[in-house]
Amino acid sequence: MPAAVDPVTPNAATLFVVATPIGNLGDISARAREVLAGVDAICAEDTRHTRQLLAHLGIDRPLLALHEHNEQAQSQGVVARLLDGESFALVSDAGTPLVSDPGFRLVRAARAAGVRVSPVPGPSALIAALSVAGLPSDRFVFEGFLPARAKARREHLAQLAGEPRTLLFYESSHRIEDTLADAVLAFGGERQAVLTRELTKLFETVLDGSLSELAARVAADANQRKGEFVLLVHGATEEGGAALAEGRRVHALLAEHLPPSKAAKLAAEITGAPRGMLYALGQQAP
Repeated sequence: MPAAVDPVTPNAATLFVVATPIGNLGDISARAREVLAGVDAICAEDTRHTRQLLAHLGIDRPLLALHEHNEQAQSQGVVARLLDGESFALVSDAGTPLVSDPGFRLVRAARAAGVRVSPVPGPSALIAALSVAGLPSDRFVFEGFLPARAKARREHLAQLAGEPRTLLFYESSHRIEDTLADAVLAFGGERQAVLTRELTKLFETVLDGSLSELAARVAADANQRKGEFVLLVHGATEEGGAALAEGRRVHALLAEHLPPSKAAKLAAEITGAPRGMLYALGQQAP
């Protein structure tokens, strides 16, 4: 019978998926320190960023760049070294790897080759934002980053308008204003939401209110358009879901006789469904 594997300390032929701080370096765990110091090498999304973290921790280990452009090719070599008995850590620039970050191809390849993959849990912007939002957290949907192009973003948001679970999105500083405006169109301005910015960092901000209120505040304050964001949107209520369903029905009837924008406007006025969602629905029709 093989010897038991210690899940706490580094072991040969193991790929450790290590969460690192999203801002405050004090959030690094004791186990993460120990693993990073003990592995043979570290796969990093940006080696320059990770080298700074390791210097802060007093750790000197070989780094291997592994990002979205080279992950497929690099994975083969890493898995070969793992099979030869080496141990590796996988880190992203911040937070838990694979959550809107590279790494799943390496993890999949390692598991397919029979290599042990072990998580070292820790910080995650997704969970941190959910923990302070005050929105229902028993069931939620993580959508990652929305499409960069406006049309695709609006269509994607429109498809989520009737989702009853809390919605979470990552967003960048140069798109947050447009995303909030599009969310108002898709979900309606009265939908409750929370916008977190720069979590665990010096300028950490948590704003709550209706989507219209958040959009207006961000548009009026350039400081609220800086940093990294997690947007959380309350799921559709039963009443809201009924309005969406009726809006779709009325829109389908009107769209047979009116231009898309006019059909969406009238259907929204009649049913209370978000106009942007109905308009996007019309744009998707064949």
